[in-house]
Amino acid sequence: MELFQNLAQGFAVALTLTNLLLAVSGCFLGTVIGSLPGLGPSNGVAILIPLAFTLGLDATEALVLMTSVYYGAMYGGRISSILLNIPGDEPALMTTLDGYPMARKGRPGDALVLSGVASFFGALLATIGLMLLAPILAGIAYLFGPPEYFALYLLAFCTLGGLASKNQAKSALAAAIGLGIAMIGLDNSTGLPRFTYGEIHLFDGIDFLVAIVGLFAVSEIFIFIESHGKKSAIGVTLRKVTIPIKDIIHCLPTMLRSTLVGFVAGVLPGAGASLGSFLAYMAEKSIARDKSKFGHGNPRGVAAPEAGNNAAAGGALVPMLTLGVPGSGTTAVLLALLLTLNITPGPLLFQDRPEVVWGLIAALLIANFVLLIMNVPLVRLFVSILSVPPNILLPGIMMVSFAGIYSLSGSGFDLILMILFGLLGYLCRKVGVPTVPIILGILLGNKMEDALRDAMVISNGEISYLFSSGISIGLWVAAIVGFVLPIFLRPFLKTPPRPAD
Repeated sequence: MELFQNLAQGFAVALTLTNLLLAVSGCFLGTVIGSLPGLGPSNGVAILIPLAFTLGLDATEALVLMTSVYYGAMYGGRISSILLNIPGDEPALMTTLDGYPMARKGRPGDALVLSGVASFFGALLATIGLMLLAPILAGIAYLFGPPEYFALYLLAFCTLGGLASKNQAKSALAAAIGLGIAMIGLDNSTGLPRFTYGEIHLFDGIDFLVAIVGLFAVSEIFIFIESHGKKSAIGVTLRKVTIPIKDIIHCLPTMLRSTLVGFVAGVLPGAGASLGSFLAYMAEKSIARDKSKFGHGNPRGVAAPEAGNNAAAGGALVPMLTLGVPGSGTTAVLLALLLTLNITPGPLLFQDRPEVVWGLIAALLIANFVLLIMNVPLVRLFVSILSVPPNILLPGIMMVSFAGIYSLSGSGFDLILMILFGLLGYLCRKVGVPTVPIILGILLGNKMEDALRDAMVISNGEISYLFSSGISIGLWVAAIVGFVLPIFLRPFLKTPPRPAD
């Protein structure tokens, strides 16, 4: 009964005219961003976060807008995957294996509609799972003390990227860079400046959003400028859009199985939608009677990764809201938004700010139906956006980024810092160092340091206190396994090549 009361409270928040408009706008903008090759949900949310501050949105409104962008970008990633054979983002990589061949066989509209329905199925059930599981996990979080939280943060660093990362050493280096940046500013305990070098603007530390917009949005612009004209693909012309009822009915069991796999992958800290998409596709292929059809335009090969990655997107919100630990790169960006709005994720969030949590869940339920309605009749519009010239798109992205950051702080120093972070992100991407662990280090560095200090104060400096409970020991073991296991499993879990046509 309490669940329905909370959900009713959430719908009372989400069904206001302002939040409905924000949800619809976020779904549209997210789908547009997701359909553009290379941007993806992490970059999309990072690019549009400054817009929330420019519009003067409150905490609930900003979160509704950004999570709608998040879900919309997960939907939109399939468009360029199916029509251009270019993944809109990393989780959409698996969709190219059967989506593009299906389009080449003269069924691009069917593939787009089927993938849209699978995305709806996965995201809707994941949102329901978030609604049921998050309060339970929030209750368990009351058992956490400084040793458990320190081990939990360590687990997030060790597993973020997981199998999606190509090199664990580079992921560790990126996390170390992020932790180093987090130390800039006044020490929480002594009040003394650290690594500020006399620059007064650094006394408050590095602003989360400045770093995120720089590392994601500005660096993406540099990459786009560098690669403009160098990459091309043979696209598929979209002529007729129909609803393949037979394929949808045939793929319903596939969607259900893939949703379960994707949601579990999303709940695991650091796993994210990429792993959910991969596992869903491989699981469906493993139980198929005729595996040879996969890679040649099998509808189940389209439905499985789309349901899996959208379910993982919903699942990744669970650890972020209940424990304050992002389950994916995009939820790391959303976590920064919450912290900037003076909202601290964790078990107390469900008690102190229930309107934020349940308003968000209700908005996600609404956004799923909006995206389903939007992605079938308007699919031609989203496809046409793929032809937007970079000389129009890039200045628009840069303008939104600069205007949003300046409206937030009114500091020209932050704009310079944002460009420097953009250069750092560009260099990291050129040498294969992931940027998400850097963001995670900036977000969680101070919390991790505070947890370690509290543990040492309580135990009078006894290191063994960090291993004093079953929960902390389990988290330490999971962190070690999560860091080491991908090194051995990655060679066996590479994306399977598509069979020759």
